Amino acid sequence: MIKSSTTIALVPQITYGPWIYWHDLEKGMEKASNLGFDAIELFTPASDSLEIAHLEQLLKKFNLELSAVGTGAGKVIHGLTLTDPDPEIREKAIAFISDMITFGAAFGAPAIIGSMQGNVLPGNDREKTLSWLADALEILGEKAAEAGSFLIYEPLNRYETNLMNTLKSGVELLEKLKTKQVKLLADLFHMNIEEADMAESIRSAGSHIGHIHFADSNRKPIGMGHTEMDSIASAIKEINYSHYISAEAFPEPNSDKAAEKTIESFKKYFR
Repeated sequence: MIKSSTTIALVPQITYGPWIYWHDLEKGMEKASNLGFDAIELFTPASDSLEIAHLEQLLKKFNLELSAVGTGAGKVIHGLTLTDPDPEIREKAIAFISDMITFGAAFGAPAIIGSMQGNVLPGNDREKTLSWLADALEILGEKAAEAGSFLIYEPLNRYETNLMNTLKSGVELLEKLKTKQVKLLADLFHMNIEEADMAESIRSAGSHIGHIHFADSNRKPIGMGHTEMDSIASAIKEINYSHYISAEAFPEPNSDKAAEKTIESFKKYFR
C-alpha cells in the first residue's frame, strides 16, 4: 500500500526550504498525526541529533512511522560531498551518510542522498567524478544491506547538480553497480524541470523507485502549481509502487495549510 509522509526540518542553520514542518519535532508529529499522515521524513543535523529511544516513543505516541532520513546537512553544515576531489572529504562524506543509514535503519527507514552527491567541479574530469560517486554508492549500498535497509539516490535538477538529472540516468547508474541495495527517489519537482514525460519516466524506472517526493511544479504542495497529477498517479500505481509519497514542499502559505493541502491531494490520488 502506498503511504503518506510529511517532512520535518530540524537543522538550526536552515530557516526556509522545502519542508512542511520546522524545528519542533513533537508538535510537527502531533499535527501530522491529527491530519492522518502515515509517516514523517526527517532532516536532522546528524545521526546523533535525536535519541533513538525518544524518537521511538514519539512515533508510538502519534502512531507514525519514519519514512526516510535526509543527509543534506552533511553538505549544508560540513561542506561534505561524495564527489569532492579531496579524498579525505569524500571519506568524511561516506562516514556521515553511513551514520545516517544506521540511524534510519533502527526504524526501517532508508537514508537519502541528494545534495551530498555533489557536482563535477570546474577543471575536474566527469568520468573520474562519476567513478567516485559509484564507489561511494557501492560502499553505502552494502552498509544499508548490513543494516537491513536500502539506500535512496536522488537525481536532482540541472540547477542543483550536473551529475544525474533524470530517472533514466539514475537507472543507468544503478544498473552498473554491484550492490542492489540502492533505489531511486522520484522527486516530482525535479522531474517537472527535467523529464519530457513524467508519467512515462516513472513507468520506465519501475521497481528502481524506492521513494517519491510529492511537490508541485513550483515546489509548493501538490495542487498549488501546474503539475498534471492524474497521469503521474496512474503511473505510480501501474508500477505497483508500495513505499512512501513524502511532501518535500515549501510550507506555503504556512506549514498548517501546506500540510492540509498535501494530505488532501494525497487522498485524492492515492486513496
